Amino acid sequence: MSGATTSEFVTYELKDEIAHIGLNRPEKRNAISDRFVEAIATAVQRAEDEAKAVVVFGHGDHFCAGLDLAEHVKKTPIEGVRGSRRWHAVFSTIEHGTIPWISALHGAVVGGGLELAASTHIRVADQSAFFALPEGQRGIFVGGGGSVRVARLTGVARMTDMMLTGRVASAEEAERWNMVQYVVPKGEARAKAHELAKAAAANASLSNYAVINALPRIQDMAKEDGLFVESFISSFTATSPEAEERLRAFLEKRAARLKTPGNT
Repeated sequence: MSGATTSEFVTYELKDEIAHIGLNRPEKRNAISDRFVEAIATAVQRAEDEAKAVVVFGHGDHFCAGLDLAEHVKKTPIEGVRGSRRWHAVFSTIEHGTIPWISALHGAVVGGGLELAASTHIRVADQSAFFALPEGQRGIFVGGGGSVRVARLTGVARMTDMMLTGRVASAEEAERWNMVQYVVPKGEARAKAHELAKAAAANASLSNYAVINALPRIQDMAKEDGLFVESFISSFTATSPEAEERLRAFLEKRAARLKTPGNT
C-alpha cells in the first residue's frame, strides 16, 4: 500500500489505484459520530482526487454498529436535522461521485453502518456479518439516508419489519433481500472487494460515471423518460475516444472475451 495514513477515525491506503478506507474506531464498534462523518468526508475527497475505485471496510470485529447514541442524545432538534443532512451530503458524495465504491462488510452492519453500506455501489459480506435497523427500539428513526437507500434495496416491507421488530438478518438473508451482492467466507470480504474494485477501475471512467449517476436516476423516472435519457447517455459514452479505442480492440480481438460462469 502507498500513501497510507491513519487518523483518529479513518485509515487511508492506496494500492493499484484502489483506495482502501478503514473505519477506525474499533473500541466503539466503529460507531459514527459527527467528527467521524467529517473524517469520512475528507477521505472521500482524497479518493475522488487520486483513486479509480474505493474499498471501505471496518477495523476490528465489526464494520459499523451505527450512530454514536451518546452524542445523539445530547442534540437539540435542529442540531439533529443538521447532523442528518450532513450525513446525507457525505453519503451522497459516495453514491453520486465519479468512482465506484465497494464495501467489505463483517460483524455488525447496523443502523448508520447499514446506511453507509447502502450508499456504496457493491456490497460484499463475509459470513460473520449481520444486519439490523434497531432505531425503533431506540425510540428514533433512521437519519443517514436509510429510508431511501435501504428501502430501495430491500423493499419497504422488509425494512418496516426490521425497524418495527428489531429483526436481525444474516449475511445469507441479506443477499436474498438484495442488501448485499456477494457473500464470502469469514475474513475474505476485503480481498473480494479489492478484486471487484480492480475490475471496476479497469472500465472506461465515463462508463463508470454513467453507471453510478445515470442508472439510479433513470430508475426514478417514468418509463418513457428513462428510455429517452438512456439513448442520450448511450450515445454520449459510445462516442468518447476511450470507447472508440475499446470497441476497436474488441473487434480486432485484442480485448479479453467474457468468461462464462464456472470457467476461469
